[in-house]
Amino acid sequence: MILTGYRPADCRELAELFYDTVHTINAGDYTEEQLTAWADGTIDLKRWNQSFLEHYSIVARSRGVITGFGDIDNTGYLDRLYVHKDYQRKGVASAICDKLERADQGKIVTHASVTARPFFEKRGYKTVKEQRVERRGVLLTNFVMEKAGKKVLAGTEG
Repeated sequence: MILTGYRPADCRELAELFYDTVHTINAGDYTEEQLTAWADGTIDLKRWNQSFLEHYSIVARSRGVITGFGDIDNTGYLDRLYVHKDYQRKGVASAICDKLERADQGKIVTHASVTARPFFEKRGYKTVKEQRVERRGVLLTNFVMEKAGKKVLAGTEG
């Protein structure tokens, strides 16, 4: 697996990976109506591209296939973390998350799906609250989760 920065040429493939992952991996925790509200297959690629460019964005590849991606903004909000449906449980999410977390030394916040919550809990994230968010008129459950940043003690840098 190779981790690289995001390139605009990746955007369409990331959107397809997002759709496929939501509709297969998350299908055990959400209804078909919820999955379609979450990922209906019509992503504004121009907007997604802009957000990837504005965030610290990582793309995982294996033998020419994009196997996952994630991004974090400059406030410490871990926005997206998705792994290709055929590359689950192979360390892709952990490798991406390791790199994203190293990029931010402060508190990291994410909105984890029901499916992703155990992954984040194993990484030391704590649930702040359960919430229901509306997407296209449909309510979905997710969890606001936080992880304390690593504090650097004075005199220990370098």
